[in-house]
Amino acid sequence: MLKTSASLLALALGFTLLTSCAKKDSGLAAGPDFQKRFQEALIAAKPGTVIQLPEGRLDLDRGLSLSVDNVTIRGMGIEKTILSFKNQKTGPAGLQVTANGFTIEDLAIEDTKGDALKINGANGVTVRRVRTEWTGGPSEKNGSYGIYPVQCKNVLVEESVAIGAADAGIYVGQSSNIIVRRSRAEANVAGIEIENSRFADVYDNTATHNTGGILVFNLPDLPVKGGGNTRVFNNDVEENNTQNFGAKGSMVAKVPTGTGVIVLATNHVEVFKNTIKNNNTANVSVISYFTTGNPINDASYDPFPEAIYIHDNTISGGGTAPGGEYAEALAPVVGKHLPEILFDGVVNPKQLTAAKRLPDDLRICIQNNGDASFMNYDAGGHFKHISRDLRPYSCSLAPLSAVNLPAPAAGAPAGGN
Repeated sequence: MLKTSASLLALALGFTLLTSCAKKDSGLAAGPDFQKRFQEALIAAKPGTVIQLPEGRLDLDRGLSLSVDNVTIRGMGIEKTILSFKNQKTGPAGLQVTANGFTIEDLAIEDTKGDALKINGANGVTVRRVRTEWTGGPSEKNGSYGIYPVQCKNVLVEESVAIGAADAGIYVGQSSNIIVRRSRAEANVAGIEIENSRFADVYDNTATHNTGGILVFNLPDLPVKGGGNTRVFNNDVEENNTQNFGAKGSMVAKVPTGTGVIVLATNHVEVFKNTIKNNNTANVSVISYFTTGNPINDASYDPFPEAIYIHDNTISGGGTAPGGEYAEALAPVVGKHLPEILFDGVVNPKQLTAAKRLPDDLRICIQNNGDASFMNYDAGGHFKHISRDLRPYSCSLAPLSAVNLPAPAAGAPAGGN
């Protein structure tokens, strides 16, 4: 009797475990109604659900959405599970997410009409081994963004690939506590962009054959302002010489073809131990918002870069064929081979000390970058006082702290540092 009871108890426990797993894991098979079943799974998902996608090219003709917290979407591999939106008819994005604790991994999203993967207003985002791509190559008809978390907290993008975006391949905007690592951005207008965000680490990435490799921007007229505290290190930023194909009138359309790293109007940025080479306009640029030529209507906006530390990088081969406004404005003055590190020289006059320079903790510091050439091209003075003297910028700033993401909840994939 005891043995029979024990057997029945074990069977009951096994059945309970099986049904519990069934609730959390939704495996979808390929087939003509895959799109319908996928969207139904996204709608019916409960916190803790893992939606397992099959191997193969899976055709979809409308955008998908998820609004349930703590859901994982998992494919069979970055080149094995391919969500193809080549025939997309509706939807602003391929997959749009408005949910906390979201994880997506091991799949590709191709040829969306708009953005590929947009994650809006989420706390806790993991994008791991995801490829977004427009397979026809660079085109102004491509979607704007590949991997696109905006107004999020605690964001991890790793081991991912972004190709062909008409704005930015990997873009994290108006967010905080961010890591972008071990990823590749290629043939986008902007490869990797951190915009109006605070506390970001961008490292061990490759940005190549974009218009601009890595951009750290702070822009006006956005709900979240005051970007800063960004570290860009151990990246390969090479040959970002693809002709700009951004939408006319957009900010990214102003990025000169041949740009390696741009720091624009943001504060507390450390760029170090990168390999930055063969970017035809400039390998590294530090500029104020005034250099864009756009008006500023946002009274609370700070247009000046401050506390920028560029050090211990390997920089070579840039400035050989400058494009865009750099070429038009600077080439007649300094020639067509621009220095590898450019600073527009525009600083906040209200911050200047009696010695007519920024306070020590807000300086632009550039040192230990080998033989990389430098120029302050005095944009504010219409190039009247151009200087190639690096000595005023031979200083150091306190290193910025590493970004650490919260430990994942029980059962969730590991992330963070």
